[in-house]
Amino acid sequence: MDSDRGENGDSSHNHVSKKPKLSVFISEEEIRQEFSHHQRGIARINNGSFGSCPASIIAAQKEWQLRFLQQPDDFYFNHLRKGLLESRTVVKGLINADSVDEVSLIDNATTAAAIVLQQIGRAFAQGKFQKGDVVVMLHCAFQSVKKSIQAYVTGAGGSVIEVQLPFPVTSNEEIVSEFRKGLEKGKSDGRHVRLAIIDHITSMPCVVVPVEELVKICRQEGVDQVFVDAAHAIGSVPVDVKEIGADFYVSNLHKWFFCPPSVAFLYCRKSPLSSEVHHPVVSHEFGNGLAIESSWIGTRDYSSQLVVPSVLEFVNRFEGGIEGIMMRNHEIVVKMGEMLAKSWGTNLGAPPEMCASMIMVGLPSRLFISSEEDAMRLRSYLRQHHGIEVPLHYQAPSDVEGVPKDKDGLITGYARISHQVYNSFDDYCKFRDAINQLVEQRRSCKMLFTE
Repeated sequence: MDSDRGENGDSSHNHVSKKPKLSVFISEEEIRQEFSHHQRGIARINNGSFGSCPASIIAAQKEWQLRFLQQPDDFYFNHLRKGLLESRTVVKGLINADSVDEVSLIDNATTAAAIVLQQIGRAFAQGKFQKGDVVVMLHCAFQSVKKSIQAYVTGAGGSVIEVQLPFPVTSNEEIVSEFRKGLEKGKSDGRHVRLAIIDHITSMPCVVVPVEELVKICRQEGVDQVFVDAAHAIGSVPVDVKEIGADFYVSNLHKWFFCPPSVAFLYCRKSPLSSEVHHPVVSHEFGNGLAIESSWIGTRDYSSQLVVPSVLEFVNRFEGGIEGIMMRNHEIVVKMGEMLAKSWGTNLGAPPEMCASMIMVGLPSRLFISSEEDAMRLRSYLRQHHGIEVPLHYQAPSDVEGVPKDKDGLITGYARISHQVYNSFDDYCKFRDAINQLVEQRRSCKMLFTE
């Protein structure tokens, strides 16, 4: 794995100078030092959930925190707004936005969902939309997004159509076909699709969605607004918001871009509707545009938003910069997924080209994963007894003929493995051996005990 990490990385997707100009890149020992605060002995193959922050960025964050504590008034009047603008400018370049005014810094993708869905809910409440008009989304959208729809949209008279994401999936065409069906259903009986919510990378099960193609379909079908929930995207796949073409695009900077938690950017394409989009926490900047509203929502710690320029410097210590990191993470996680699937006699949940820095790997049928509770029990067991942190997914068999099988039966459980720069080959071997041990001992999920 160490040799894999040292490979060259390159890409033509380059909006700003993201490539380092260093003659000597970060060493293996320096990478270990940057993440030496990680708990020892843990196979941490779940970067996708909470991300990871290197020691040098934690130090930069502490400097910002101390500057505020030393002289809060000077910090507020002379440094905060300038620092946030610098961070927004970095993001603007990374995502190829037209203007820094289109970029807001917020806590996370959940906050973005509230921002977008509140303005949809207000449109229903004010009679701009008709009762029964539709929001279309993927059925595997993040739970907080579904709760935001429940809180802001359905109570105001909107209806929701969930598009079933095929899984396991073998091609983009399968997703496109199901999405078209969802839009067609949404437009039935004279209704209008007021918003489409599209994941760039679904969380569980994780699949890279053909987001640019789906946005184009939305435009062709007359969908009012498109919101791309790309919580896992920045630092994991190239992002060009002009090519994607959505009205709203959010991605967490603390998952795959090494920022401390929590910080995300929300891109809002300039339009006549821009003035109707507001931060859910109202402070004295209300009405000055979302980017400015978000820059002050009361006294709080803004340090995670202020370190973005420092993070760009950190990723540029790697050969190929962030693009090199993305390429190597993808290559290695595919290799590790294939290694695990071969050892267990199972399958991958999606082809490599539909994966980024995470991949779904089928678990042996002998574990008898028959519910989400079984998957959670196995996950807890692996954490407590083997020091392995990995999310697991139960996939209910809807069509027995189409469900992947191993030599013993139907595959109904999947592991979502991640790869980030701190991971080693041993992390994945540890996971492989723990599962093989359970199979050899003929222990099913229901036989496992956790503390």
